[in-house]
Amino acid sequence: MDQAIPHSIAAQAPPTMIGGEIPLIDVADYLAGKPGAAERAAAELRYAFENVGFYYLAGHGVAQSLIDAQYAEAARFHAQPLEEKLKVKVDEHTIGYMPIQDKAPPNAAAQGKKPSQNEAFFLRRERDANDPNVIANRRFHTMNKWPADLPGFREQTLAYMSALETLCRKLVKLYALALDLQEDFFDASFAKPHMILRQSRYPLIDGADESVASLVPHTDSGFMTLLPPNKVQGLSILLPDGRWMDAPGVEDAFVVNGGDILHRWSNERFLSTPHRVRNVSGQVRYAIPFFCDPDHDTVIECLPSCQSAERPVKYPPIKFGDYALWFAAQRYGHMAQVPVPSEAEIAPGERATARWKS
Repeated sequence: MDQAIPHSIAAQAPPTMIGGEIPLIDVADYLAGKPGAAERAAAELRYAFENVGFYYLAGHGVAQSLIDAQYAEAARFHAQPLEEKLKVKVDEHTIGYMPIQDKAPPNAAAQGKKPSQNEAFFLRRERDANDPNVIANRRFHTMNKWPADLPGFREQTLAYMSALETLCRKLVKLYALALDLQEDFFDASFAKPHMILRQSRYPLIDGADESVASLVPHTDSGFMTLLPPNKVQGLSILLPDGRWMDAPGVEDAFVVNGGDILHRWSNERFLSTPHRVRNVSGQVRYAIPFFCDPDHDTVIECLPSCQSAERPVKYPPIKFGDYALWFAAQRYGHMAQVPVPSEAEIAPGERATARWKS
C-alpha cells in the first residue's frame, strides 16, 4: 500500500537567529533518531528557505578535527609553487587547479566586475579508469587530478568528502519533509549524488575598489552547498529586502544554502540566494565549500507539492547535468570553448541571470 503524503509541516523560525536574520538549525536530535525531531527540523528548514535561502547547521556530527585537517590540506595545496599546481590544471570537466582568471567570465562581466580574486582546486567523485563514465569521457564524470608530492592529501580529502556526502544524504530527507513530500522522495536522486569540493585561496583585495571581489555576486547551481566554520570571515548574503549582510562565523556550525536547482525544482518556493566573498580581513582566507547535488540524469521538473492552479509550473523539465553544464560556462573561462545548451534551452530563470548590485 502506498504511504500517504505527509501533512503540510508549518514553517516556524528556529529559536536562534544568527545576526537576527539567518536561522540556526540543530539536527543532532534528528540524526540520533529521536521521535518528532525530523518534523521539527523540517519546519525550521522550510522557514529558512522560504525566508532567507541560508541557514547555519549545528549538531551535524562532522568532527572538527576532520574539518581543521581539510583546511590545512587546502593551505598545503596552495602553498605549492605555481608550476606544481599547473601540473593538475583545471580541464573541461572543471576538475583540477584554476588560477585567478585574467579575463572576467560572463557572469562577472555582466555585472561590470573584474575576475574573481581567488584560485581554486576542484575535485569531484573519485573514479578509476574502469568506470564506464570515465571510459565514455562523460562531462564532469572523469577521474580526479591529484598533486604528486603531497603525501596524505588524497587520503584526508577523500575522508572529508565521504563524511560530507554521508551527512548530505541524511539531510535530503528533511528537505523532502519541508516540501510536503515523502521523506524518501529525493533518495533515488541522491543514492550516488554528484559532489564537488572546491578548495579556494582568497588573497587580500582592496576594500575601496568596488569593481573587484574575491568571488563576485552569484547564486549556486545546485541543491545544497555546505561551508564549514571558518575562522576568517568574508561571506556576504543578499537578504530578500536587498541588504547585503556579512555572515558571522558561528563555532561548530556549517553555513548551508540552496542553489538554482532547488529553487527551480520547488517552483521558486525555496530561495536560491545571491552571495559573494570579499576578503578584506587582513589575511589570506581559505574556503572549502562542498556542493552536493542530485545525479546528473535526474530530471528536474516541478515537484507535485509546489504547483497548483494559483501557482502554475514556471519551468520546463530539464536534466540536472544539462543545467550544470550551462551554469559552468557562465562562470569559468576554461569552459569558453565547450559546447553547451543555449539559454533558451535551459530557461535558467531570474536568479541565475539577474545582475546584483554590489
